[in-house]
This record gives sequence, C-alpha cells and structure tokens, in this order.
Amino acid sequence: MKKILLLLAMISRCVTLCAQNLPQPDKETYIINDSVFIKTPQGHTLSAVVVRRRDMTGPQPTALFVFIYSDTKRSLAEAKYSADHGYVGVVADVRGKRLSPDEVAPYENDATDIYEVIDWISKQAWSNGKVGMYGGSYSGFAQWAALKYKVHPALKTIVPYVSAIPGMGLPMENNVFLNANYGWAFYVTNNKYLDTVTYNNRQRWQNLQDNWYQSGAAYNKIDSVDHTPNPWLQRWLKHPGFDSYWQSTIPYGREYAKINIPVLAFDGYYDDGQTSGLYYIRQLAKYNPKADYYLVLGPYDHFGAQKGGVANLRDYMVDSVALINTKKITFEWFDYIMKNGKKPSILKDRVNYEVMGANRWDHAPSLDKMHQSMLKLYLSNVKGDSQFKLSSKKPAKLACLEQEVDFADRKTMNTFAYPFPIIQKDISSNGFTFVSDSLKEPVIVNGAFIGKLTAAINKRDFDYNVVLYEMMPNGEYFELTYFVGRASYSWDIAHRKLLPPGKIIGLPFSNTKIVSRQLQKGSRLVVVINVNKNRFCQINYGTGKDVSTESIADAKTPLSVKWYNSSFIEVPVSF
Repeated sequence: MKKILLLLAMISRCVTLCAQNLPQPDKETYIINDSVFIKTPQGHTLSAVVVRRRDMTGPQPTALFVFIYSDTKRSLAEAKYSADHGYVGVVADVRGKRLSPDEVAPYENDATDIYEVIDWISKQAWSNGKVGMYGGSYSGFAQWAALKYKVHPALKTIVPYVSAIPGMGLPMENNVFLNANYGWAFYVTNNKYLDTVTYNNRQRWQNLQDNWYQSGAAYNKIDSVDHTPNPWLQRWLKHPGFDSYWQSTIPYGREYAKINIPVLAFDGYYDDGQTSGLYYIRQLAKYNPKADYYLVLGPYDHFGAQKGGVANLRDYMVDSVALINTKKITFEWFDYIMKNGKKPSILKDRVNYEVMGANRWDHAPSLDKMHQSMLKLYLSNVKGDSQFKLSSKKPAKLACLEQEVDFADRKTMNTFAYPFPIIQKDISSNGFTFVSDSLKEPVIVNGAFIGKLTAAINKRDFDYNVVLYEMMPNGEYFELTYFVGRASYSWDIAHRKLLPPGKIIGLPFSNTKIVSRQLQKGSRLVVVINVNKNRFCQINYGTGKDVSTESIADAKTPLSVKWYNSSFIEVPVSF
C-alpha cells in the first residue's frame, strides 16, 4: 500500500513539474491581473481585469469595457483582445459584481462609479492618459452614464452598441412594461456572477406569461404568480413615467451640451431597444449641434449589431454587404482617435446605413437627412379590395371605425407588433388593416415613421400599437417597423395626461425605430393598428389608476375605441 501511495505521489509530482514546464502562451504573452480592486472616493469597491502585452513598452492608451454580466473568462477574452490590438485592456465590473463586496443595483450607480474607474486608469503607470470605451447593451448604457455629470479629461471617445436606456427601452417601451425582460433582474442580481440556471429556464418565463394573462392579476402581482418576489420589478413599477429616477441614470436635457468627445455608435433596424440607442444620438445632436458623432445602422437585432450582423435574421436573408465586423471597426476607430490612424472606411458621413433590398450602404449628414420627404398617408374608413385604404388624400368628411375590446375575455389575445419572423405570409389582425395603392416605382423607406391617431374612447386611457409593412408583389409581408405606446403619455413621456372619455383627441407618436429598405415597384405600404391585450406586456384597463395596479376586476366595461379617418402616418422616403 505504501508503495502504491509513493508511486501516486511521484506521478502527481511529475504531472505538476511537467505542467510547469509546458508552454504557457498567456503568461509569456501577457501581463494579467484578474483581481484588481478599484476603490472610489465614495467608499465603494469595484473589481476589474487588466491585461497588457509584455512586448508593449511605455505607457499605452486603454480600451475600457464596463460589464454587468460578470464572467472572468469573458472578461479575460475581452481584455486580451484589446491588448492584442495595441491597448491596455481593462474590463471593469459594475458595483456589486464579481469581486466587489458592495450590493449590486442595476443602472443606479454607474454614472458616478465609471467616472472613478476612468480616473483610476489615468493614474496608473501603464496609462498614457487616453481611454476609449466600447461595448453593447448595458455596456453601451454605461458609456453614456459615464458622461452624465462631467467628461473625464482622460476619456477620449466612446463606442456604444445598441445602448440601453433604463425606463425607455426596458423594462418598458414608451411607458408600457414588457414581459420580455422579466427574468433579467434575477439574472444579474441573484449572485456576484450570473444566475444562468434561472434566466435560461425559458419554460418558466413562458408559463409565467401564460399564467399571469389567464389569472387576470394586476401587473404588480405578476411575481406572486411566479411565486418568487421580484423586488427590482417592484421598484421600477413605481416609476411608470420617464421621471427623475430614470433621468438620473443617463445624461438628460442640457447635460448633453457638455459632451465634446467623438462618439461612434452602432445600432440595428431590428434591435428591440433601438429607440434607446438613438435617443442618445438625437439628444446629443439637439443640445450640441457641433457634436462629433458617427452612427452605423443596418439590418441587425440586439445581439447581431454587437458583432456585425448575421446572414439569416429571423428568416430574412440579409444583403451580403450588410455583414460587417463591429469590433474590428471599433478598434480602427480607437486608432483613428487615439493613435492618429485612418478613419474607418465605412464612415463616409455622420449617419451610415445599409439599404435593405438594395445591397448597398448610403450615408447622410444627420438622421433627419436620411430621407428626401415625408409621405403622409391617412387611415381611411373606405374599403379597398378587402381592407381599408391607406390614402394620400385627406378625407373630406370625418368618419370612424369602431373597435371593442373585452379585457375580461382571456380566451383570445390581440395581435402583438413584434417582428418575428420579419417576412410573413399572413398578418390577419383583430385590429384594423390599411393598404396603400401599388407603388409605380421603387421607393426607399429611410428613417423613422411618425404619425397621429385621432380617437375617442369610453375610458381614460389605453395602450395601442401601430405596425408598418411592405406588402411585396408576391403577396408576402415584410415588417418594416412598429410602435407600441400608452395614449396618456403621448405628449410627455415623463408625465401622464389622462384622456377625457368620449372626446375626440389626437394622439401623436414619434419615438419609433429607424429602418431603411428599398421597396419594389408594385409593392404596397400596409399599416395595422390595434389595442394591446396580450400576455407579452401590461394590460391597460383604462380606469386612470396606476396601470400596474389594475386587474381583471377593472374589466367590467369593454373598451370602445372610435378610430377616426383623420388619423395619419408619415413615412420617410427617398426616390
């Protein structure tokens, strides 16, 4: 027995010695510190990964990636990529994540913490005082958050992809809380890393949506249907308007005027949170007309935009020229800003966008200059072949279409606007469908559609959606874009204004997504309008109370909507 133990010990020792003598490319190539602690003047501690190449001499610029999805392996990969491209790679976890002893609070602390991270970097011996930030989604939000109070002099540029805005794109869109992100808070707050077991339990979230919808419970009771408290959802539900709570997390209003560093942003036509990402750009252009910014847009979804697209997007085969390398362009941009390199070739103007169906990139000096004109189309009460007409002529006489929605009926749902798949054979709806005349020549839809719905309801509020399609000559429908919103926030997303029952009122909508697509000759534009009543989002029963407290008990009287033919949309077009 002793001989066996001695033999095992010798084998173990041999394995250890052999392992020590094996080539270790990471240690030979990089100086790696995966357990850095950054202490802020406010008394908090953040953790970070720092990677430098051993063959880099002297102080270097830094590529900073701020991360809530803490994963040491991913952080090392990001930091090594930066090091391989001539930068010190720093991946900083937000407060409370990975090695940080503090509590995690999504969105709430980043505006102050990230400034301090940049300040810490600027004081390191390996830093040359130049920092560029990059990354997508939450990491995109974090870059804008870092600019809220003041721009650190070491921060030379940001490159945000599909940037989130809490309270605007998630957990609600245009003041309507969505179920798509329900499990996200568990994912990022249940532990110091990620609760993938909970988050990836798709059947749980599917069942939750179904069970909540069938139960008729108020939205603020949805976690009781799940039998697990969701404290972050409850906190967010206290802020149904885009109020000071949400505004405190990002630059707001005139705070954009002081942002004087170059910005390169990426987004996608089918990014669910596109209105968030482009809100930053629109506000920057509004409050700082001399701002140095560039934007790249294409047929990408939320994850695709972060890498440069996929060939098959929701069963739509995208144009080959649309496929790019987001990270490659990012580091070309870093070289341009921080090393006097060449500007990335794709950036021909401020706004650079791929025209779906034309297989080419076009360029414009601003979002407003993407199109030549706005095509105004009225939602007529006159029927064409089988649907109502989408007409360029304003109706001579006011008339309406009437819709009744029984919120107590849980055997049926109203259609939802989400574009999946992008090309559909049938778009039958229990709302109203409006179809234009055939196009006599190809037309490019370039930009964000807007409009005003004229309606009268028997209650004090309702949620609705507007979906814009191209009906192609083969009869299939290509979903271009959509809007989901709450009527009572039509004039101000921060403050609610209830509707007077029975009174005709105009409901403007404009916080819509940008799209670019060349429509074929013979195609038609199609608009579908409907009242929201489905398992995918809040149900607004129209009492005027806080929508999150309304339940099926408030559904005694069906919602009656009169949609008037003075309603219209305006579609941005180029010829």
